Amino acid sequence: MLVDNGVKGDSRVQKSARSAAEAGWDVVLLGRAAAETPATWAEGGAQVRLLVMPELHERSKRARGWLKERLSPSKSSAATSTPSTGAAATSAAAPSAAQAASAAPAGGARAAVLRSARSAKRGWDRLNVVVLSGVLGNRSWRRLDPELSQFEHVYGPVIDSLRPDLIHANDFRMLGVGARAAARARAAGRPVKLVWDAHEFLPGINPWTDNPRWHPAQLAHERMYASHADAVVTVSEGLAELLKHEHKLPLLPEVVLNAPELDHADPAGAAPKPLRELCGIDAAAPVAVYSGAAAAQRGLGIMVEALPQLAGSHTVFIVPRPESRYMQGLKARAAELGVAERVHVLPYVEHQQVVRFLSPADVGVIPIHHYPNHEIALITKFFEYSHARLPLVVSDVQMMAQTTRATGQGEVFRAEDLADYVRAVSAVLADPERYRAAYDKPGLLENWSWEAQARILDGIYTRLLSDNPPARNSTTRSAARPSP
Repeated sequence: MLVDNGVKGDSRVQKSARSAAEAGWDVVLLGRAAAETPATWAEGGAQVRLLVMPELHERSKRARGWLKERLSPSKSSAATSTPSTGAAATSAAAPSAAQAASAAPAGGARAAVLRSARSAKRGWDRLNVVVLSGVLGNRSWRRLDPELSQFEHVYGPVIDSLRPDLIHANDFRMLGVGARAAARARAAGRPVKLVWDAHEFLPGINPWTDNPRWHPAQLAHERMYASHADAVVTVSEGLAELLKHEHKLPLLPEVVLNAPELDHADPAGAAPKPLRELCGIDAAAPVAVYSGAAAAQRGLGIMVEALPQLAGSHTVFIVPRPESRYMQGLKARAAELGVAERVHVLPYVEHQQVVRFLSPADVGVIPIHHYPNHEIALITKFFEYSHARLPLVVSDVQMMAQTTRATGQGEVFRAEDLADYVRAVSAVLADPERYRAAYDKPGLLENWSWEAQARILDGIYTRLLSDNPPARNSTTRSAARPSP
């Protein structure tokens, strides 16, 4: 299994590895180390290895020289004088903002020069996209974002040494790594199957970086390798339809939901204190909880803005980086509104602990804004709140609003509408048992469980490796020969 992050905090990947190992597959999960030291540990019966990604101080040099030669009749010595260390390569023909600022006068003039330099750099980056895409087509990703090739340099040799029977590539950056590793193995006479696990619709994401080259590079990379997958899985029926149409896939991708496990037991000795105890909230005070990534498009601000109108209620944020600038901004705003003592920020807990940790709250909130990827899936926290039997308050993004209304498990409000959010929370707090009753419907939570999703994944692996299935119910890892 391949993933482009540090594994911890990615519950889908952790559960996939753990459940595949439990089903008898020999699983090695390769991830990316955040530090300069590799790491390894066991995720159930799966082995996790984090690989070190070196910084790409010179990664743009070839791209700059290649483009410069085609746009200029003569080589310029300036073309290789300014290495780039950004998230994607930029051209030396455009001066860096730092260089321009160093020669600029202080104060407003300096700020103006910085703005001008940044604008020039972005203009040059856009030109790079147009020229490279026009000349190279989907192969342009190599020039637009050399970090994608760096994943290959780091992960590729390790994958080859493992000699897997199946590669499970999570999300768009690992797709190419997995496809090229499978191609090398097949060229050497070893049949290897590739499963692509598409977590989101890449054309509809909010780019991860401000560099204009990044998103076109990822799109070209995904287009180049999507057809190489022997099977595609994704997180929702809507996304499956989009992927089939976007990449002209022969089959509709199978859906594996981001659902929690039915067994919510804590890892031995690792149980956190109860949520209310950690926050100092008494049992009678209403609590609205948000658990997940923290960013402006996630809509967390409305939960703070509403507190003056929700007397006595508390808001708890469970986020990966409690001290981030964004969360500090929310706490500062709470202080301005006079509700600082009713806003609490906590770090993530282990994915096996999430449901139990959330259950003392009164309302589970999903206030996300309207973005394409927000409309098409039931996200992880939707299922975690459901298993915690929390009444929901969700914004009117399509899939979650439709499901919440159909099940009766919560209220829907207009995204970014403060008054409507207050209405929805007030309605839930007035009669919470009405909404909790939705979870008594036979089969609802069982179908929304990881155990049900793991059976789908295991079925895909077994179908692709029908000539070499795992030894079921094995007590030793050596008996489970095929390795995703």
